[in-house]
Amino acid sequence: MTMARTAAQESAALDGWRPMSMVHTQHKEIPSLDGWRAVAIAIVFLSHAGLGKIVPGGLGVTIFFFLSGYLITTLLVREFSASATINVRHFYVRRVLRLTPPLLLVLVVTYALTHYGVFTGNASWSGFFAQLFYFANYYALFFDNGHTLPQGTGVFWSLAVEEHFYFVFPALFIFLMRKADHRKIPLYLAGLCVLVLLWRYYLVLGTGASMERTYYATDARIDSILYGCILAMLKLPDALHGALHKPAARTIGVTAGIVLLLLTLLVRDDVFRETLRYSLQGIALIPLFFYSVSHPRSFPFRLLNLRWVQRVGIYSYSIYLSHEVLLSNVDWVSDHAALNILVALALSLLFAMAVDRLIDAPLRVVRARFR
Repeated sequence: MTMARTAAQESAALDGWRPMSMVHTQHKEIPSLDGWRAVAIAIVFLSHAGLGKIVPGGLGVTIFFFLSGYLITTLLVREFSASATINVRHFYVRRVLRLTPPLLLVLVVTYALTHYGVFTGNASWSGFFAQLFYFANYYALFFDNGHTLPQGTGVFWSLAVEEHFYFVFPALFIFLMRKADHRKIPLYLAGLCVLVLLWRYYLVLGTGASMERTYYATDARIDSILYGCILAMLKLPDALHGALHKPAARTIGVTAGIVLLLLTLLVRDDVFRETLRYSLQGIALIPLFFYSVSHPRSFPFRLLNLRWVQRVGIYSYSIYLSHEVLLSNVDWVSDHAALNILVALALSLLFAMAVDRLIDAPLRVVRARFR
């Protein structure tokens, strides 16, 4: 009886529409995503460890954004296919339980140690609450005078971008799923990406906005999340979908994605870097994520699914929260920068392992009740 009702609900909710996120992610765990998290955090860590001129830390953040959009939209599609709606309250409860406890722990420890002079930087209640309540990006842009934040907490801006996006996306998703032709939803989302791109051009060329304004602000960066949403919602004609899985097409798609990503990093024009670069990176990630999920055992994507790589991906959020704070406060270890970096890396991993076991593992059980 339950199975029949679920099938009927799915038929009514999706009307035969099965986007790629449903075709390739029938199982609970989606292949390669933890591996992508590991790649993203490795890029960010190496960039902040002093290799920023060689390793583009911004690309790591863009990968995190894309991954988030793809994963969250996939989960929303699954839920809508089963019940023809989204439990928005449960959605936000899950996000709070996933993101806030590790963030609160890092903030309390970092601000306390900064207040007592153990860590570098400054501590203020305004900075603490701005970062805790996901306002870090706009706070740093418009309210922080450079004397209110502990050193290393600047990375929390990206958490604010994601949470601002998810304040509105579930409602937009429900509206589109109920009112729009499902096959056209990716086009509507692509239209939003174009609007964000035009807004960035206006900020840069029309107002002379700084690089920080277009890099950190939610209104200028949410398209990096939207490109992941587009991939999750995309439904291609059967013939084209089948053709894309041929080895030659896979080779062309993966190569094109990698080449386009590299080109976005090689072009150094300031206007390009703060406008079109983010859009092209989102487009380049579409074939890479598509093939990594649909062909996780093919090269090079099987590397993303190595057990130790997946484990690093699981730890990536806690590493992201703690790594730059630690990098900024390990100078006492030695006079050798390389050794200090290794100590910060080891401490970040140990912290992430402890958070996973002592905080996230128990909360996973709680979050499961809200699915």
